[in-house]
Amino acid sequence: MKRVMLIRHAKSGWDDLGADDFDRVLSARGEQDAPMMGERLARALAAEGNRLDAWLSSSAQRAAQTSKLLTAAIGFPEAQIDWRRELYLAAPDTLLTALQSLKPDVQCAALVAHNPGIAELVGQLIDQRVDQLPTCAIVTIDADIEDWRELRRGKLIDFDYPKRAHGAAR
Repeated sequence: MKRVMLIRHAKSGWDDLGADDFDRVLSARGEQDAPMMGERLARALAAEGNRLDAWLSSSAQRAAQTSKLLTAAIGFPEAQIDWRRELYLAAPDTLLTALQSLKPDVQCAALVAHNPGIAELVGQLIDQRVDQLPTCAIVTIDADIEDWRELRRGKLIDFDYPKRAHGAAR
């Protein structure tokens, strides 16, 4: 059994309209949401007796900031984050290939990327249409496989996002 957490980056800012999209940073809300979601992720991992063995992330600024804030909250070493430029605005097949490249001894992995690819990958894995994920959403999926190369489908275990944590009032 393998577990993957598919994560959309936290809310990004549009303050600098001249900035390249790759370099856009998190908004104030994104900087608040990511640590809070990291704490929720840490509690979920602890409650289930799981730990993350691998963390893959788009190297775009907003995804990198999200990854750093989330991993700090769960105690995953920042130096072990696998930064991948090809995950920036990647198609679901590219994201899936990144997961399928994980070593077989990895039991639990996280991947931080962008809509629409991350939402499409969630939909593909759980065999359900998903148009988009909210910012900083964490989707947990279990796959009954021994090797990541076998990853094609999985079972939705949890779908958490900031507005769920705060209620729909946000």
